[in-house]
Amino acid sequence: MMDANKFYINGKWVTPEGTQHLEVINPSDEKGFATITLGSQADTDNAVAAAKQAFPTWSATTKEQRIELLERLFETYKARAEEMAQTISQEMGAPIDLARSAQVGAGAAHLKNTIRALKSFNFEHPLGEHAPDNIILHEPVGVCALITPWNWPMNQVMLKVAPALAAGCTMVLKPSEVSPFSAMLLADMIDSTGFPPGVFNLVNGDGAGVGSQLSEHPDVNLVSFTGSTRAGKAITIAAANTVKRVGLELGGKGANIIFADADEKAVTRGVRHCFANSGQSCNAPTRMLVEKSVYNQAVETAVMIASKTDVGLAGTEGRHIGPVVSEQQFQKVQGLIKKGIEEGARLAAGGEGRPEGFEKGYFVKPTVFADVTPGMTIWSEEIFGPVLSITPFETEEEAIELANDTVYGLTNYIQTSDKEKARRVARQVRSGMVEINGKPGSAGFPFGGMKQSGNGSREGGAWGLEEFLEIKSVTDW
Repeated sequence: MMDANKFYINGKWVTPEGTQHLEVINPSDEKGFATITLGSQADTDNAVAAAKQAFPTWSATTKEQRIELLERLFETYKARAEEMAQTISQEMGAPIDLARSAQVGAGAAHLKNTIRALKSFNFEHPLGEHAPDNIILHEPVGVCALITPWNWPMNQVMLKVAPALAAGCTMVLKPSEVSPFSAMLLADMIDSTGFPPGVFNLVNGDGAGVGSQLSEHPDVNLVSFTGSTRAGKAITIAAANTVKRVGLELGGKGANIIFADADEKAVTRGVRHCFANSGQSCNAPTRMLVEKSVYNQAVETAVMIASKTDVGLAGTEGRHIGPVVSEQQFQKVQGLIKKGIEEGARLAAGGEGRPEGFEKGYFVKPTVFADVTPGMTIWSEEIFGPVLSITPFETEEEAIELANDTVYGLTNYIQTSDKEKARRVARQVRSGMVEINGKPGSAGFPFGGMKQSGNGSREGGAWGLEEFLEIKSVTDW
């Protein structure tokens, strides 16, 4: 693999100007396995300058030219899938089977879907039959800063890099400093694919450093960020002075509404979804709202599934969950579990401390709280660990009210055999996405949220392309 301390700028792996280093920790054993350099202002400036210089030529390429390069990248990505899976598993703790399937698979799917969307996207069209000489042009926004999180590295990196490339933008990627190597591996793939120098650049760094520098930079035209709501607010403020576009995909506190007429696997499905990726998903269904007549049975089922959820090392094959990503995340989750107990939620499974047999590693017990009420910290705060909260409701109206009782609005889930009821509730819950009866979105499904889960941007398919495009109106064409 490439030198871990170098950055990819203007088509080359270069020695950074920055001198501060950071050790990257394997969350399964708490041991450092590599060191990266954190970028300085000079590194950020160099990367942005390279992207700015490359933009006029790259933005003028044809759709067919960009499709050809993206298809070559797709083949390269597939050929190096095992290398990517091993990298993700080591850096952020995803069990290797999950890394191979969902983590690496998400990156491949988003790249494939972007190519499909690009092939059918119309960058130039008349305003309408009433004004055929008024032309609408969809043009690349310019230099883009892409700031991505650690929990689904290739999922989020590819949701930004692929459509930015497809739209004709140039970019600087700052991956999470906690899980940087998957992004660096992708940079190596992009380099070998033959994209022109300066189109794609990568600088490692933390949010306070490179993240802020990119957000404030006068030559950056758009910041696309996925991460915490707290960081999203800071980026918005930093970007305000230059009035650049900001796309935010932030946190969530999804409600999973289980009506009495839901199918028999609804609770099991919801618990497993909550615990998947060790609970480190912004769209996890972490609040299970259950109709009162089936509430006790639902709690029993959730406890049974939690007891059957194995915890294991990331490098071991199997269907277990791995550690959370870091010491900081481990302590946060432990603190919230303790808070739930102190505030009166009923601890039905799991609890504080590591699972039996683990003295090291950031492992968390699969935890279920019952009788959680609005106002409790675990009701309102995003935990980002394998922790489920269960709450009863009596009426459809109460379920909707409880689901909407959050500052977030990313994904809500509805379980019922009554299709009309499902549609009724889906229209009233305030979230960017609604999943009914365990049916996931199809290719190109727009991903994004409302309220403090995001600012209206959507990722995936044609919507993902539109995020990186400006609209230009031209008369007398």
